[in-house]
Parts: sequence; C-alpha cells; structure tokens
Amino acid sequence: MDDKLADFFFYGTLRHLPLLRIVLGRDVADPAPETARLADHGVFQVDETPFPHFAAAPGCEAVGILVRGVTEEETQRLRFYEGGFDFDVRPVLVELESGDTVRAEVFYPDADHAPSERRWSLSDWERDWSEISVCAAEEVMAWYGRKSADEIAVAFPSIRRRASALVAGRRRTPDPERDLSRDVIVAAHHHPYAKFFSLQEIDVQVHQYDGAMSEVLNRAAILVGEAAVVLPYDPVRDCVMLVEQFRAPVFMAGDPAPWIWEPIAGLLEPGEAAETAARREALEEAGLSLGQLESAGEMYSSTGSSTEYLHLFVGLADLGGDVTGTGGTDEGEDIRSKVIGYSELMQGIDAGHYKDMPLVTTALWLARHRDRLRTSP
Repeated sequence: MDDKLADFFFYGTLRHLPLLRIVLGRDVADPAPETARLADHGVFQVDETPFPHFAAAPGCEAVGILVRGVTEEETQRLRFYEGGFDFDVRPVLVELESGDTVRAEVFYPDADHAPSERRWSLSDWERDWSEISVCAAEEVMAWYGRKSADEIAVAFPSIRRRASALVAGRRRTPDPERDLSRDVIVAAHHHPYAKFFSLQEIDVQVHQYDGAMSEVLNRAAILVGEAAVVLPYDPVRDCVMLVEQFRAPVFMAGDPAPWIWEPIAGLLEPGEAAETAARREALEEAGLSLGQLESAGEMYSSTGSSTEYLHLFVGLADLGGDVTGTGGTDEGEDIRSKVIGYSELMQGIDAGHYKDMPLVTTALWLARHRDRLRTSP
C-alpha cells in the first residue's frame, strides 16, 4: 500500500468530479473535496481552446478544490494525464472556507501557453466540453502504464476527435425496438493500438433473433471519428472538382493503383460543425471557397470494421479559370486536383473507374438533384 500521501489543489477541468474519478482511478467522495482558494493567481481562458491557463495574477483569486490523501500511485496517474499538457507540479498555500491555510500541490502549465484576459468558466466548460473530455480521458487512462505521457501528447488531438465522435454517436436516435442495457453485454474492452486512428476490441454478447443471448464474441473496430466530405459542383459549367492522393490502406490491400480520386474530405475537429469542416477542407486541400452546401446524407462508411461517420455534401462553387493544382496540409498530405464535366464523371462511375465510396455516393446524389441545382436561381 502507498504510504506517501499528498493534498492536491485543482483549479481547472479536474474540478469536474467525473473526470477526476477517471484520472485517479477511484471515487473522490471520501474524503469529499473541499472548496479552496489561492491568492494572487487566476484561471484564464486560452484563446481558441476550451482549456484553462493558470498563472500568477496579483489581486486575483483562483477558486478550486482541495483533494486530500492522494496516494503516490494516484499522483503518478495525475502526472501521466497532465504530463502531456506540459504541466509541472509545485507546492502552494491555499485557504479553505474555514479560514485555515493548507499546503497543497498544484499543476502549473508551461509558461509558453498564452492566456487571454478572459476568466475561464467551469460551468461553461462543463456545458460545452465536459462530456468530450471525459470520453477522451477514458482512452488516455486506458494507456496508463503502457504508453508514456509524451506518446499520449502526440496522440491527444486524435483522441479528442474520437471522443467528440463518440459523444455525437451517443446523441443519435436510439433503436425503439431494442434496449442496449439488456440486449448488449460487454464483458471486456481492450485498447491494443492508438495513434492517428485507434483499434479497440470488445468481448460482447448480443441478444439474437431467436431470443437467446449469443456466446461471447470478440469483435474489433477502427475508431476514426466524424468526417466531412464535399464534392464541389459548378452548376453553370456542369462540372465537378476531384482531388487525388496516395492512400496507404489501398496500397496495403495489395491494390496496384493506390492513388485515388475522391471528393474533398477531412475529419471534424472537436466541437466543429460538419459544414464548417467541409468549407475548411475545401480551402486547405484545393484553395476553393464554397458557396451553398447541399446535404447528400449522413452514414457510416463501413459498419463492419470502422466507426467513421460521414457527413456528405455537394458544394456549389465557381470552377472556372485556373482553380486546379496541388495542395495539402502539414499532416503529410500531397494532393492534386482536377475539374471534369458531369458526363465524364458519370461515365467513370458506370465504368467502375472510381473506387472511393463517398465519391460514388455523392455523384449518385448529384445525378438525382442536378436538374434542380442547375435551374435554381
């Protein structure tokens, strides 16, 4: 048993007890956290992120909670979780509601993190980000003891994207004919791999059509996230833009033609609307500003192997002039684009020339709605 205990002062997201329970690996009700204050410090909003910044601020007061009796093992769990965010542990003196002063440990952020002058709000964060953060923490802490904090820091943007997609998935319309709490029993959940994507396995029993529960089955899935896919279409010139890039999975499948023509596509960032992502990706991949976006459906790309959920669009655009070329982002993308006529596109679809499912799906949607788009003012 650990005999070295510490008291910690938490001023930011770890004041949210469901998140703190996951990080510590235990309930925090006994002893209950106490409200505490640290003088001449403030908790500020970091611009364009949901995260707080903690810094010395004369005349200000940082309000948080004091958690007593944190074991050495729990301290290591905290260091693992916070280590990926460039935090350092320092001692401080905090004041309790009783007026007593207590020495506590606190995580200080790296000085390079630039806060705004706005105060960070726990209630605003809980409303907008707590569910995603709890999901992300579950994946992060599943790697405790198997990955380093630095490895988690590299993977964390992808972890947050997956967490955001999981939260969005939970909010979709439930099946009125089934009760998941009764019809699906998960005996074990494994995380064998996580980088840009994550591979997870479950040992699961499922309620069968004959009324019995199945035997325990091992099933795996690639956790990807949500993606926006947009096929740019010029209704005046009756043409579309496609982009081409090397696709490693196609190469790994043994296909001798792994450079694939596709619509523009990219993963949604946490909290980002699909329409916003579609417009952002069009600018990043093709330097293209889109006009009206037409929804072409939402769907899973491969229900037997992947959690990827697609938001499909046809985006109206001016494809005249010199709009093609090469592009990409700092994520190793190397992309070229081309503009082809609608008839050439559909001939390629019918001939089986194109192998990208979202391209075929958006092209078929366009075939059904093309006349409307061409005659709309």
